[in-house]
Amino acid sequence: MKVKICGITNLEDALIAAYLGADALGFVFVKESPRSITPDAARDIISKLPPFIVTTGVFVNSPEEEILSIIKQTRIQCVQLHGNESPAEYSKIKVPVIKAFHVDEHFIVNTIVRYPATAYLLDTYVKGKAGGTGKTFDWDIAVRAQAYGRIILAGGLTPENIGDAIRKVQPYAIDISSGIESSPGKKDKRKLQELFTVLHYLEREKSNMKEKVND
Repeated sequence: MKVKICGITNLEDALIAAYLGADALGFVFVKESPRSITPDAARDIISKLPPFIVTTGVFVNSPEEEILSIIKQTRIQCVQLHGNESPAEYSKIKVPVIKAFHVDEHFIVNTIVRYPATAYLLDTYVKGKAGGTGKTFDWDIAVRAQAYGRIILAGGLTPENIGDAIRKVQPYAIDISSGIESSPGKKDKRKLQELFTVLHYLEREKSNMKEKVND
């Protein structure tokens, strides 16, 4: 399972997350967000990252030209779309695209197949917010969504509930932001460490279960 730490705004947080085991880091190119970062600042952080960390740009209803410009400027390797984008609008994007959906009790799971994305991120619907809500949704919906593609679980994940979330959903990846912060845009080192302690425990737990099955 892959781990993405989103809402990176400074080099210290980026390096700590990478050191602890993050597979991907997310940079929010949305001016209204408390976790917003400029392309120049993101480029500077990305240039100092260790190899094999996937860098992802988060956008909300941004023009295609703006996205392409930021890809070129920062060299982000993946794009995450959180708005009302249609697949046709972004045909020129040549890096992998993650399409985000905001989930409530009315969410129709099979609608995700309309978007030929590399993976589908499910986040909690909160009116007026495109992400970083700090709230969970019904994980049964994420379980059903697995039938339609790679699911990235987001929305209100914390070191305290991540074990239950992963055991239930078994997602392709998790995306966590506000649940490991001391304030919006600033990660809490202790919470990051707690998160990865739980994740490493779950890896050992899964490995032990496989060994028992094979015995």
